[in-house]
This record gives sequence, structure tokens and C-alpha cells, in this order.
Amino acid sequence: MLIDAPSLYFRAYFGVPESAAKAEDGTPVNAVRGFLDMLASLIRTRRPDRMVCAMDHDWRPDWRVALLPSYKAHRLAPEGGEVVPDTLTPQVPMILDVLAAIGITVVGAAGYEADDVLGTLSVTQEAPVEVVSGDRDLFQLIDDDRGVRLLYVGRGVAKLEDCDDAAVRSRYGVPANRYADFAALRGDPSDGLPGVAGVGEKTAARLIDRHGDLDGILAALDDPGSGFAPGLRAKLDAARDYLAVAPKVVRVALDVPLPELPTALPTAPVAPDRLMELAQRWNLAGSCRRLVDALAAQG
Repeated sequence: MLIDAPSLYFRAYFGVPESAAKAEDGTPVNAVRGFLDMLASLIRTRRPDRMVCAMDHDWRPDWRVALLPSYKAHRLAPEGGEVVPDTLTPQVPMILDVLAAIGITVVGAAGYEADDVLGTLSVTQEAPVEVVSGDRDLFQLIDDDRGVRLLYVGRGVAKLEDCDDAAVRSRYGVPANRYADFAALRGDPSDGLPGVAGVGEKTAARLIDRHGDLDGILAALDDPGSGFAPGLRAKLDAARDYLAVAPKVVRVALDVPLPELPTALPTAPVAPDRLMELAQRWNLAGSCRRLVDALAAQG
């Protein structure tokens, strides 16, 4: 099980009220508590024997921005860095401390997003693999032949959607391995991808169904007899420069240099005293106990 940690702790932060989860000194711990409860639920219901949590060591890599300057530009803080709620930032180290005490591996890579780490692990780790994220871009990692699925938590872990290639086809009308081209055509405001003006999901899916992929669409665009409606041809023509770079931005890297990682999910905390200390300090006893119980049930 590969965990998109930022995706989950952002959802935890906004899903658990600060007023309901504070340490004794008043420090908010809603993201920590929600994240740990999500992990406990995933372990209890999916019963993985391996787990890695991926982190963003670079949420907006220079190489993606060089290709498409608008990439995540709307999320850039005036002083630089990502716009993150003030009370969430201090909670990330707390999450990492608890994961270390439990013994769950956490990894990131300089110059890459968590998505890229997840993508690389999805093709290098022994299958079956379940990727857990609320990021639609990770639909592209689904590979029925290898046994890679996406547990999509866009509506929360309690309503996770277990997605294979058929699920992506049903949802968007394209196979999972064409999702990146589909997203480039359609656009994604949450990532600063403008898409092709006037091309929505249905048109993007129809183009991919007819021409196979973006390269096929662009090749057909150069063929006067390819049957494009004049208006659509004009829209795609006007977007050639964007379409030359957008798929490279959307595609998840599958070759991130990562160290050898211990992936076995422990059945008990590796540092129980440290975990108890953290649980008491941050008022996380209930969440830590639920996580420990879920791990023990795997043994």
C-alpha cells in the first residue's frame, strides 16, 4: 500500500475541526488525528503487509514549471513556497514523528512530488500494489496487468473507490494509461493546467477514443482529410504549444532515484515508549491506540 501522505493529511485537516482535536496546550492536532485514523481504517479494511508513505520534497518542481509556468502558480505564496494553512504546517512533523515511532517507512525525493515517488514505487515494488490518494492524476498509475490499483479517496477514506482500468473507462471514457493525455486536453484548474479552450471531458475522451493518444490527435490535425470540425481544429491548432509540454507536466515520473526501502508493515510499534510519549504530548491516545490495534490485527 502506497500512501499519498500530503493528499491524506490535507483531507484530514479540513475534515476534522480544529476545535475537536487539540493538545492540552491548545495546539491543533486535527490533521494528525485524522491522518492516523485514516491509516488505521485502511490497514484494518485492506490488510496490507507492506506500506510506504510518500512525501512532497518539492511540491512544484522547477522542471515542471519550466515546461508550464502556470503549473500550481495559483497556490504559490507571496514569499515563496506553497500556500498552506498556518495551523497545518506544524502538524506535518508530528505526523512524521508518529510514523517513525510506529515504524512505517516515509520517503520523498529532492526535485519531485509525492506523486512521482508513488509512481516510481508502483512500477518497482512487487505487485499487487494499492495506491491511496485523492489526486485524480494518479488514475494514470492503474495497471491491471501488473496488479496496480488506485484507492481513490476524493470523498474520504470511508467512501474510498477501488479503481481499476474499467473504473477509469467508466468514469472518464478513456483507459487509465491515457489519463495524462486526457487531463492535458481537458485541463485541471487545481494544478494550473488551462487545457484546450472549449475542450471538456466528453470532447477530450472522444478525441482519445478516435485517435488513440495525444500524438495521434496532433498527427491527425496535420491531415486535412482527418475530419475535424473547423471549430475544433482551430482550437487544437491554437493550443499546439501548450499540448507540446502539458502531457510531460501531467505524467507522473516513474524513474525517481530512491534508496532501498524497508516496506514491511510492522505488527507493533518499533518504538513503543516514544509512541506513548507522543500520544500523551499531543493528546493522540485514541488515534494511536486505533492504529496500534489495526497493526496488531495483521499479525
